[in-house]
Amino acid sequence: MQALYYVGPERLEMRDTEEPPLAEGESRVRIQATGICGSDLHAYHGHDPRRQPPLILGHEAAGEVVEGALAGKRVTMNPLIVCGRCDYCLGGRQNLCSHRTMIGMTRPGSFADFLTIPDHCLIELPDTLSSVTAALTEPAATALHGIQRLERTLPRPLAEAAVLVIGAGAVGLLVGLMLHQRGVRKLRLADTNPLRRQTALELGLDVFDPGKEKPGDDTFEAVFDCVGAAVTRDMAISAIRPGGAIMHLGLQDNNGGLDVRAITLKEITFLGGYTYTATDLLATVDLLDSGALGDLSWVETRSLDEGAQAFADLVAGRTAAAKVILLPS
Repeated sequence: MQALYYVGPERLEMRDTEEPPLAEGESRVRIQATGICGSDLHAYHGHDPRRQPPLILGHEAAGEVVEGALAGKRVTMNPLIVCGRCDYCLGGRQNLCSHRTMIGMTRPGSFADFLTIPDHCLIELPDTLSSVTAALTEPAATALHGIQRLERTLPRPLAEAAVLVIGAGAVGLLVGLMLHQRGVRKLRLADTNPLRRQTALELGLDVFDPGKEKPGDDTFEAVFDCVGAAVTRDMAISAIRPGGAIMHLGLQDNNGGLDVRAITLKEITFLGGYTYTATDLLATVDLLDSGALGDLSWVETRSLDEGAQAFADLVAGRTAAAKVILLPS
């Protein structure tokens, strides 16, 4: 089969490789669409010690089962492989499983013609949901998980809050679209990339350049940091009103400290959100299938053998697409 390998910092190459062996309780999936995640870009730069080359990256995928329990069915998948036995799994918080592994990290990922994955990770797709749209399930579930976690901390409905979303990449844009769909009227997105700002603007979202316009101190009841850098954490803490809540979803860097004095004096709730639960993924498939997030015209598709160029374009900010999805070559 053909696969796109991460072979070293900022180096990707297509290779002919053997299909991975199929273990008991696993399925073989023919990949029909697979998205490039921010964590894949992090690994591409050599900044993720968990992803060691040579490795097939990719974990946002949809395809058809060719061997296994759902043979012949179209599926998306939970890329987190969990034990099902620890306290977190039994408590419905599988994303925190003590023994979790992951495709595209600890085993070959979806930037390939085929992958193998445990049967319990498969999610059957409705016939009405395209593979390209289904490949958004993983990042959209991350957005949904973060929204739901933050919503539970607010004293009033999120729709009544002034909300700032920092970052208009895939997760940030999906957060914005979901908040808009939930009736949030006072919603602003911040992004420094003019192409991404234009994409958000065309989707009817209020977007601004934080390099030229500050969001305002003590302005928002809720902030979603979908970048996760020192500068965006500072922006979030300045922008949040006393008593408000910040959801930290991005993982760009771990530099700098938090202004714990401001967090304390303003009585801010600072939350982290990591991936999603199994129920988040199921709810996201239904949400995407409903068309509630619009026509998703902001998604760009390229062939798998154009993957190296797609990574380079994303890093250089040369594409307006918040998500690039790779299709079989």
